Amino acid sequence: MLFRSIYTTLSYGELATFHVLDTRQYRTPQPCQRWDRGGGNYLVDCAARSDPSATMLGAEQEAWFSRSVGASRSRWNLVAQQCLVAQLDLSMGPVQSFWTDAWDGYPASRARVLGTLHDQRVSNPVFLGGDAHMYWVSELPLDPDAASSPSVAAEIVGTSITSRSFMQPWMLPALIAENPHLRYGHSEHRGYVRVDLTPAQMSVDLRASESIATRDAASFNLARFVIENGRPAPLRA
Repeated sequence: MLFRSIYTTLSYGELATFHVLDTRQYRTPQPCQRWDRGGGNYLVDCAARSDPSATMLGAEQEAWFSRSVGASRSRWNLVAQQCLVAQLDLSMGPVQSFWTDAWDGYPASRARVLGTLHDQRVSNPVFLGGDAHMYWVSELPLDPDAASSPSVAAEIVGTSITSRSFMQPWMLPALIAENPHLRYGHSEHRGYVRVDLTPAQMSVDLRASESIATRDAASFNLARFVIENGRPAPLRA
């Protein structure tokens, strides 16, 4: 039987390279699991979360990603993967808490991936993700807990088509204030993301459906962001 990896690279001429990752099949188990079940967990920070041997991608895929982005000569490098990459501290004040099924369960692995992009000076990396059941637009610093840390990449997370978000709209202002690298969040509407890519900029439309109850519901632009060539900061347009 022939087994093939499910992570890959797709090129679109000199404009863009898509580095398609898998964050489900190769990772180590989520840290600090509850005694009554496995999988992800909402938790106040624990020592096992910072274990440097924990990995979201697996050692082989991490090494492949480093080679892939290092070899790219495209203007834009779009990293397609499943989860929210940006740190999302769910507690207000000095105590931190995280959802461990996303990259927040693997901060050392996230630091290695972002460090690879920074050290190799990869051109215009943008992470594309999902699974959060809401829109997030973020800037990704090397160290999300250090205000002076340089930003490495931008991130666009699309919402679900029909599934509800656990995040209530009234929660978002405080969460964004607590996590200033998060530029935008929206949980009320379902929809999708539309991207227009040129050598000069990446234009991102967050498209929202007026209803999920009918097949022919109209869609509208909820928000638009622009990421300019050479600047890993999504700007509201």
